[in-house]
Amino acid sequence: MARTSTWCPQPDDDPADACPISPVVDLVFSRWTTPILWVLHEHGTQRFVELERRIGVTPKVLTQRLRQMERDGLVRREIYAEVPPRVEYEITELGRSLQTVFAALGDWSGEHMADVERARAGYAGPLPR
Repeated sequence: MARTSTWCPQPDDDPADACPISPVVDLVFSRWTTPILWVLHEHGTQRFVELERRIGVTPKVLTQRLRQMERDGLVRREIYAEVPPRVEYEITELGRSLQTVFAALGDWSGEHMADVERARAGYAGPLPR
């Protein structure tokens, strides 16, 4: 029997469709997306090296993630025809619209992380490798 909920509607027969929000979770909560969006939201338009310094990510990974986020419409890249060339990144309105999602997660974290820590402390099972 299929379960339904407001955040994960009833799945079809295909296991890949078990939770339609999975692509959104992959998009928004991949390893570097959240820190990049946070920096762009809090500090405004940033050059590549500023993002790299603030986040502490390798240039290769930052380049890959920014390209994906630009493709997905979360950030905008502006290239200035100067010598040397200047490239700046800014959060788009689509990226900014995730602020309510992050705020809700922040609220949840404030309310429940102590419970999570207690559960972790009382867990006697094997830890993942």
